[in-house]
Amino acid sequence: MKIVLAYSGGLDTSVIVPWLKENYDAEVIAMVADVGQPEDWDLLRQKAIRSGAAKVYVKDCRAELVEQFIWPTLKAGAVYEGKYLLGTSFARPIIARSLVEVALAEGADAVAHGATGKGNDQVRFELTIKAMAPHLKVIAPWRLWDIRSREDAIEYAAARGIPIPVSKERPYSLDHNVWHLSHEGGDLEDPNNEPAKDVLLQTVHPEDAPDKPTYVEIGFKEGIPVSLDGVALLGLQLLSQLNTIAAANGVGVVDLVENRLVGMKSRGVYETPGGTVLYAAHRELEHLCLDRATLHYKDLLAQRYAELVYDVIKTPVRWSKRSIRP
Repeated sequence: MKIVLAYSGGLDTSVIVPWLKENYDAEVIAMVADVGQPEDWDLLRQKAIRSGAAKVYVKDCRAELVEQFIWPTLKAGAVYEGKYLLGTSFARPIIARSLVEVALAEGADAVAHGATGKGNDQVRFELTIKAMAPHLKVIAPWRLWDIRSREDAIEYAAARGIPIPVSKERPYSLDHNVWHLSHEGGDLEDPNNEPAKDVLLQTVHPEDAPDKPTYVEIGFKEGIPVSLDGVALLGLQLLSQLNTIAAANGVGVVDLVENRLVGMKSRGVYETPGGTVLYAAHRELEHLCLDRATLHYKDLLAQRYAELVYDVIKTPVRWSKRSIRP
């Protein structure tokens, strides 16, 4: 049996590689989607091999994530429940699309992912997979195995000598891409707990931000950001530079208890520095350009659009050619 795993190098997928081999007697191929997370790709590839993967693919999805997923959501002004800028929501389908492409190219029997049984990501992965390759078997270990907590997973990895990026002292689940960085789990699960200052990894804490303003000028064309401070930039370049500027000024931190698609509430801390600036700028542009009736109706549509993106119902999953770094 051949299984392609959506691999990130985090706790869950690091444990899943040996678990799949032990329980399915399978050849496991790791597929890593580069969506803008800071990684040493050579080290990540070595780690996957040490964990038991037979082969590793790294697919560069950054530009497509910005152009095909982020910009349409920004143009819609879509914000989920008034606070969440949908960073994980539109990143998961592009990862799942890449997973299917590798699985088809490898002639795999199944695909696997590390989403838990209580979250939204299992839906985002599996709807995309079923839409593109309904014949592929989907294996979701978190719905099958005896591991019941992140602490159990940490112990499982330690028993097999698998290096992991978390510890019982810092047990947060992270999701990082070019748009945002999210933190969940650990002491954040109790809404009474204020996030510790060291939770933030990308954005300067507001108390430590500069006491003087920083000015940026963003140029838009048909609702899409095209320049920063008068310099024309591609979407990925523009967003990356704006992330650096905004993060240094403590912009874009959101603490949210959200209503998940699967019917539960979940608390997360999100860092979206550049995206927060772009949403604010785009909103001001709308106030300048849209008449009263259009602006008010657009706000109603934006809320519904956000729900559709969050639920992966309208996220694009079309095919296209992308670079693969084997």
